[in-house]
Amino acid sequence: MLDLIDQLEHIMPTALVGSIAQTAGMAVAAAGFPAPVGAVAEIQREMGPPLLAEVVGFRDDLTLLYPLSELSGVRRGNRVRLRRTARWLRVGPAMLGRVVDAEGRVLDGKPPPALSDRTSFHRRPPAPCDRPRIDEPLSTGVRAIDGLLTCGKGQRMGIFAGSGVGKSVLLGMMARYTAADVIVIALIGERGREVNEFIQRDLGPEGLAKSVVVVATSNEPALLRTQAASTATAIAEYFRDQGKDVLLLMDSLTRFALAQREIGLAAGEPPTSRGFTPSVFTLLPKLVERAGRSPHGSITAFYTVLVEGDDPNEPISDALRGLLDGHTWLSRKLASRGHYPAIDVLESISRLTPEVTDPSHRQAIFAVRELLAAYRDHEDLISIGAYQRGSQKTVDAAIDLQEAIQHYLRQAVEQPATLADARRQLLDLSAQYQARVETL
Repeated sequence: MLDLIDQLEHIMPTALVGSIAQTAGMAVAAAGFPAPVGAVAEIQREMGPPLLAEVVGFRDDLTLLYPLSELSGVRRGNRVRLRRTARWLRVGPAMLGRVVDAEGRVLDGKPPPALSDRTSFHRRPPAPCDRPRIDEPLSTGVRAIDGLLTCGKGQRMGIFAGSGVGKSVLLGMMARYTAADVIVIALIGERGREVNEFIQRDLGPEGLAKSVVVVATSNEPALLRTQAASTATAIAEYFRDQGKDVLLLMDSLTRFALAQREIGLAAGEPPTSRGFTPSVFTLLPKLVERAGRSPHGSITAFYTVLVEGDDPNEPISDALRGLLDGHTWLSRKLASRGHYPAIDVLESISRLTPEVTDPSHRQAIFAVRELLAAYRDHEDLISIGAYQRGSQKTVDAAIDLQEAIQHYLRQAVEQPATLADARRQLLDLSAQYQARVETL
C-alpha cells in the first residue's frame, strides 16, 4: 500500500506553473518553473493541443525543456504546467506480438492491449552481489555465434559494423531462431520504411509472436529516440522479473548516443570527442548495466554499433568495447563477397565462452580459429600460387579445410540452427583438422 501511495505522489499532477521565456535550438526555456530533471510538463499553445516536454536541465534561473514533438505554435509567454515528476510505463504479457512507440503506445493499428502492471522507465540495475554467475549458454540460432562465439544467458554483446553489411538481417535471424522465451527489439533512429521491412521480412510472423518491437524513427525528436532504448530495456526487465529468459536486440546504440548528444548540446553541455557530450558516456553504462542475469531470469542483450567510416576506434565503439562482454565484428569485405552473415570470427570475441562451453567445445573453437588465422596470414601467397605445400602443416590443413569452414560460417536467412548442431559440426571440423595434421 505504501509503495502505491509513493507512486501516486510521483505521478499525480501538481499546481506548479511557469511561462516560456526563450527557445534555444530544439529546446525551450521556462521562467518560474523549478521542476526537477526528468519531470514531464505540458506547454500550452495558441493552436492545437498542449505540447509535452521533459525537463533536461537548468541555465541560470531558467528551466530547460526538450519537446516530445514539433515546437510549432510555441511563443514567448506560453504557460507551462507540471504534469508529472516521474515517468511510468504500462506493461504486461499482452505486449507480446505488438509494435509500440517510445511511450508504449501501439503502432500496429490493432486495439491497445490490456496492461495491468507498471514499471519505471529508469530502473536501477541489479546489485552486483545479487547477480548469479553466467554459466548456461543461450542459443541465438546463428551457427557462427553459437559455435565460435558462444554466449551465455545474461551476457551483453555488441554487433559492430558499418552501414549496409547485414546487421538487421542478423538480428532478424536471432529473433526468429533463438531459444529465448521472449524477444524485445528496439529500432532506434531507423528509416520509417525499414520498420515494416524488418517486421515482415526479417522477423516474420513466428518471430513477432514472441516479440515486443519498440520503434522510434529518425524523424522523431531526440528525446523519444533515447527514451525508446529505456522503454525496450524496461519491458525486458519486466519479463525477466516474470522468470523469463529474454533476448534484447537494440539497433542501434550509436543512434541512441547521437540522440543524447543532441539533447546534451541543447542543454548547454560542452562537446568533447567528435562532438559527443559527457552525458553520452555517463548514460551508456547505465543503460547496458540494466541487462544481465538476476535471481529471477535473464536478459541477454545484443547492441548494434554503427561504426563511423568503418573505424573500430571511433569514440562510441571504443567506449562500448570496454562496457560489453564481447563483440561481433561484421566485415564489409566478407559482405562484398556474398558471405552472410558477414561475421569476422578473428576480429570478434565472447568473453564468457569459456564459462558456458565444455573442454571439447573450447578445443574445437581454438582449432578452427587457428585454421582461419593461418589461412589469413598466408592468403596473399596462396592466391598467387607462391605458397609451397609442406612448408607448414597448419597452413596445409587450412587450405584443405577452407571450403568446409566457409560452409560452416555461412548461413542462409531461412536456415535455422541450434546450439547442439553448431557444436557438433564444429567438433567435426576439429576432428578433420587433427586427422589432416597427422597424415601430412
